[in-house]
Amino acid sequence: MTRARIHFLFLNIGHFLDHLFTLIFATVAALALTREWGMSYAELVPYATPGFVAFGLFSLPAGWLSDRWSRYGMMSVFFVGIGLASIFTAFAHTPFQIMLLLFFVGVLAAIYHPVGLAMVVESAKASGTGQAIAINGVWGNLGVGSAALITGFLIDNGGWRAAFILPGVLSMAIGVAYFLFSRPDMAAEQAEKAAKRAAASANGAKPAASSAGATDLHLRQILLRLTIVIFVVSAISSIVFQSTTFALPKVMDERMGGIAGSATVVGWLAFVVFAVASMAQLVVGRLLDTLGPRTVFMGVAAMQIVFFSVMPGLTDWTALAVALGFMLGAFGQIPINDYMIGRMARSEMRGSIYGARYVVSFVALAAALPLIAWVHGTWGFDMLFRILAIAAAVIFLFVSMIPRKLPVPDEVPVKA
Repeated sequence: MTRARIHFLFLNIGHFLDHLFTLIFATVAALALTREWGMSYAELVPYATPGFVAFGLFSLPAGWLSDRWSRYGMMSVFFVGIGLASIFTAFAHTPFQIMLLLFFVGVLAAIYHPVGLAMVVESAKASGTGQAIAINGVWGNLGVGSAALITGFLIDNGGWRAAFILPGVLSMAIGVAYFLFSRPDMAAEQAEKAAKRAAASANGAKPAASSAGATDLHLRQILLRLTIVIFVVSAISSIVFQSTTFALPKVMDERMGGIAGSATVVGWLAFVVFAVASMAQLVVGRLLDTLGPRTVFMGVAAMQIVFFSVMPGLTDWTALAVALGFMLGAFGQIPINDYMIGRMARSEMRGSIYGARYVVSFVALAAALPLIAWVHGTWGFDMLFRILAIAAAVIFLFVSMIPRKLPVPDEVPVKA
């Protein structure tokens, strides 16, 4: 296995762990803390909100720092830091303590997307941007699914605190291995950045961050339209994704009692749904490289509208089948915004741009938590699915404004 493939494996494992850590509490709250702390699910969910706010807000400084210091260094900090934060979370004894510790988990989790995705895109020139992002996305999705599976298993066999400790120890060990592996690459990265700074200084100018001033009016209009679409759709799709992935264990606990009788079974069902649905990203990744984002995104949004609309009132096997359907759409949409940014952004700014995109996404993602708690406590999950169907329809409307061909650096686009 080449160094490039090993590094890609590290990045994929990082994506897996990133989503695993951010969703451990979802299963812990639904299956353990409601009983141990005597609180309802609706009362517990808001304590995860600060962590998801941090997950979004700290993406921007993480991306900025990686562009100016080191992407390899930031990934080492991610692996070790989030593992340590998770271990500390296991020692929480009050809702306030777990909220504070989940905040620190969110701060460290914020590193991965602007840093790891920028590295994935940078190394994807040979295999295709869409395919590389899709493969990386599948690993992240498996982390989402494994959060319910691993946490449910550990709750049944070691208690909820073990669900935070064991993944934390594993992540710290991987972080040490990654640091040792990536030291030569980090040294080369620093040398390259020093050479660019020296060249810029010798030329009496700063490195160019953007060529927007040299673009024509048509290109600026397309970029403005894409910026609005990407950020609006990122926000709405994050609410859809968070609502489905965070609430699914509780949905299964309520709606699938005939086929799920324990925390472990709930975890297995969630894992199967997430694992199968994650394969949609591989299909979407290949379609992005051939059909482009507009056609693919509209198809994914249409799928979500249909399955969210029919979910209310369903139970057991029928509910499981429809849940698989809307999760195919939820996971399938993930790589599309990242693909568009990866195609359009210059390498030296890519981490910062991904950071800005994930600030929007994860702040919206955090807003989904009180939405879930309020809607579930007031009307139940049927109303949540109706709201998500409307959200998918809004996504469909916005993505219809994406041009048929994306502008890329130094290339004049065709008209939409």
